[in-house]
Amino acid sequence: MKVDVLDLNGKPAEKIELPKVFEEPVREDLILRAVLATQSRKRQPYGSDVMAGKRTAAHYHGRRRQRYSMMSKETARLPRLHAKTVPFLTMAARFVPQAVKGRRAHPPKVEKVWEQKINRKERRKAIRSAVAATAIKEFVLKRGHKVDAIKEFPIVVDDRLQELKKTKEVIEFMKKIGLEKELERISERKIRAGKGKMRGRKYKTKIGPLFVVTSNGMSKAVNNLMGCNVCNVKNLSAEYLAPGSAVGRLTIFTKSAINELK
Repeated sequence: MKVDVLDLNGKPAEKIELPKVFEEPVREDLILRAVLATQSRKRQPYGSDVMAGKRTAAHYHGRRRQRYSMMSKETARLPRLHAKTVPFLTMAARFVPQAVKGRRAHPPKVEKVWEQKINRKERRKAIRSAVAATAIKEFVLKRGHKVDAIKEFPIVVDDRLQELKKTKEVIEFMKKIGLEKELERISERKIRAGKGKMRGRKYKTKIGPLFVVTSNGMSKAVNNLMGCNVCNVKNLSAEYLAPGSAVGRLTIFTKSAINELK
């Protein structure tokens, strides 16, 4: 299958043969596994203080018919404080999970392994499958991208795209190829519902186009575009091509990146 290679004015300059990776069947189940495996490696282990709830003088006297015995007292057999001066602390239960200020029964532990494993061949097949999905317009529209004006997928552009240094140049190029509505879509952001607003993630933003290149010269120009990313073709991952495991991210390839995929 051949597609047009666009110049920076959005006009076809030549035809190029697509590599076989675009004929790969779309396996959404494998892509989901690959994305979750990638995200799991970013998760930071966490755990509570191992001594939390245990720093107490509470103890239990378990012998019968002895001085200070705590048996046969019609109270639960728990470690208790032996306070004499403070009335409300006298014989207050501590240490055990069901007591006030007690330890947790099953606290989170830093030893827990969060990383999910995936076979090498499965991961590579998932990436090929995600690349193939970028060439199917139905998947791209299903993700919510505004690409009605684009007739041919995938979008392949001349290598001069990699030389753009300013954000306004990238915006002009995207308007020329018919992505003006997409730019409007990704410029919107919404305030998150819930307590996440207080935890450093007040706004929710849209995922925009992915630029697949062979040299990262345009990375600074794209950084100011909300939701857009630049990725070297050698570093492609399922998470870049299918954020949140939803296949069909709007992807713009350079000619050299397409040749590299062969």
